[in-house]
Amino acid sequence: MSSAERVERLDPAGAATVGECPVWRAKEGALYWVDIPARRIVRLVLESGQRSEWTFAEQVACIAFDAAGRIVAGMESGIFAVALHDDGDACAARLAAPSFAAPGMRFNDGRCDRQGRFWAGTMVQDMSLASAAGALYRFDGHGVLSDPLVEGLITQNGLAWSPDGKTMYLSDSHPQRRLIWAFDFDVDSGTPGARRVFADLHHHTGRPDGAAVDADGCYWTCANDAARLLRFTPQGRLDREIALPASKPSMCAFGGSDLSTLFVTTIRPSTNATDDDGHVFALNAGVQGLPEPEYAGMLPVA
Repeated sequence: MSSAERVERLDPAGAATVGECPVWRAKEGALYWVDIPARRIVRLVLESGQRSEWTFAEQVACIAFDAAGRIVAGMESGIFAVALHDDGDACAARLAAPSFAAPGMRFNDGRCDRQGRFWAGTMVQDMSLASAAGALYRFDGHGVLSDPLVEGLITQNGLAWSPDGKTMYLSDSHPQRRLIWAFDFDVDSGTPGARRVFADLHHHTGRPDGAAVDADGCYWTCANDAARLLRFTPQGRLDREIALPASKPSMCAFGGSDLSTLFVTTIRPSTNATDDDGHVFALNAGVQGLPEPEYAGMLPVA
């Protein structure tokens, strides 16, 4: 079950504290990701190795692009429209904000569904509190932020959709949870329905962090604290396991010219960190991914 794919470390310029949300942008041949506590978005053009970064007034946790290259982002205080400029300047305008259920919250994991609606979940930043105040929200193409659609989350993560969009995946990576759920998903209304446990990582290894779905419909999750990528079939059976050089992989995304490269962001632990922790990695997964859906709404021009 374990695989020995060659894993390449990218971006030698510096390690992230909490690298998250890798997004492949085919039009630029570039990988984007965020460093949450650094309040930063990073871009790496793969062919040239050119690295750019943009810093914001508050933490940015998850991003998605629209067709024009503008960004919708889940940040500390809400959902933002973001424009990045080549001179290193950036603009961020808040579009919507939830009523946070507790102090010290921010958005965490997010992406678009197959219909181009942006989804993101919230969490209490102090994970030691184990507060189940987190919730999942939908920001639709009309710019309307929903009420909470899934509640009671401690550390929301693992958002992904099946190739046909009819199954939504969501995880809670808190040590007290370590669960991945699958939801029946109404593609027309964008509503999650019946929920079932898809995978319980108490029976495997690590904590289920960010995820991606491949063209075969299999679900890849970053096993945080276990230096592993785990692939589950649509039936919830673990069929592949890939070792990584960094102990805390945080999210994975498919990209490259044929969508067969799997990019993985990582977190740098506060103690006993190695030279690899906090860097971004790439490997050939031996399977193709799916294009990352773009946000289908109208974002303001900055």
